[in-house]
Amino acid sequence: MLRFVLRRVLHSAIVIIGVTAVVFVATRMVGDPVSVILPMDATDAQRLLMAHQLGLDRPIFEQLIDFVRGLASFDLGRSLWQDRPAMTIVLERLPLTLALVGAAMTLGLGLGVPLGVLASMRAGGPADRLTVILSLAGLSMPQFWLGLLLIVLFAVELHWLPSSGADEVAHIILPAVTLALPAIGRIAMLTRSTMIAELNRPYILTAEAKGLSLARIVGVHALVNAAIPVLTLASWELIRMLAGYAVVVETVFAWPGLGFLAIQSIERQDLVLLQAVVLTVALIVVTLTFLTDLAYKAIDPRIELG
Repeated sequence: MLRFVLRRVLHSAIVIIGVTAVVFVATRMVGDPVSVILPMDATDAQRLLMAHQLGLDRPIFEQLIDFVRGLASFDLGRSLWQDRPAMTIVLERLPLTLALVGAAMTLGLGLGVPLGVLASMRAGGPADRLTVILSLAGLSMPQFWLGLLLIVLFAVELHWLPSSGADEVAHIILPAVTLALPAIGRIAMLTRSTMIAELNRPYILTAEAKGLSLARIVGVHALVNAAIPVLTLASWELIRMLAGYAVVVETVFAWPGLGFLAIQSIERQDLVLLQAVVLTVALIVVTLTFLTDLAYKAIDPRIELG
């Protein structure tokens, strides 16, 4: 176990450094923060002076080396847009993204797993067909379009829920549902197919012959054995939300999390703040992947963590 942990820590560090380096170089090749900071009528001398003050006139490799050195003290520089430490801004927004993703994953597992189990117990029946239809419908709808539909229905027409912001608990409902819908569909479909396979295995027939109740057979035996693929998918859904889907949903609902902050950083060409956002997300993703591997061992001790 110790050998596995040390190897994963080393691999995680390499991944984080690689992602940071790619984003660092890419943002400096396509962006020009000097043009954003200075007015349009700024002279060439003013532009050169601002680039020198920001250190953007130095070779990219030297800038990257200084940035990597700053990582040792968790100093990612000051935001060009807000003139504040970049990590301070990121840490202010991070809890909102974690709350949104946490609510969405709670819905994804809380609805997806029961729907999949229910469908598998009556494969081919009405509940099974309805689950498949609803899952495919959820997977087929783009999230930005679904979010706009929910805003029009529940915020504009019915006035039940707010359309944007993050001041009250009610503000999280629409973005959480929008973010969760694809996860509900995928988790339900995987749970259904995995449970159908498990319920047809010989040990299930043996348990039925012994007179065990259906609830015990499904909940204690079949569902536990089906948990690993569902756990794998749930982990990937969590990563998809953090690293991609949250950007779209937070932008649609003006939810002030990391996804919305990344869009604002790109619009203002704030390279320092964008790097801090990407690095934070990369750290979270690597940590989630590591914890998922450990969860495999907790669910099934026979699994070897090589």
